[in-house]
Amino acid sequence: MISDWVTVRVDDLSFGVLDYGDIPIETADWTNGLVAVMSDGAVICTGIHTGNVLVRVALHPFAPSDAGDGWEETAEVSVHSRRGLLRVESYEDGAVEDLPLLSTAGPGWYRLRVHARGRSINPDGVQDTPVEHYLLAIWPAPPSDGSPLQ
Repeated sequence: MISDWVTVRVDDLSFGVLDYGDIPIETADWTNGLVAVMSDGAVICTGIHTGNVLVRVALHPFAPSDAGDGWEETAEVSVHSRRGLLRVESYEDGAVEDLPLLSTAGPGWYRLRVHARGRSINPDGVQDTPVEHYLLAIWPAPPSDGSPLQ
């Protein structure tokens, strides 16, 4: 299942893939520059500081074979969901109701592949009209090393 493109509000250079709104930021691993994994959920790092980006979600039962074309950056990480309530969230607006629940198999581990383009268009700027696009592909899977796909 692939969602439509949905506008997501960005604050402080990021938006979240959060488990019931929890943001355990003190556990974040900022290693790859695109996705910071936390003890539960993750933070997606944007180019803009504040404004709007476009996000699309692809839910899969297992790892998709195609990493996607036309993307400037891609990273794949393991994400944990203690409650089974992973959702795309804006820090300001909360859960993005127009995007589906990401943790389709309930609590546990998932692989999250984040594709991005446009992060260099307005770095650290304010952007109300979206110029950045993010595709979040997710599927149930045991934890892995979280190495970027690049």
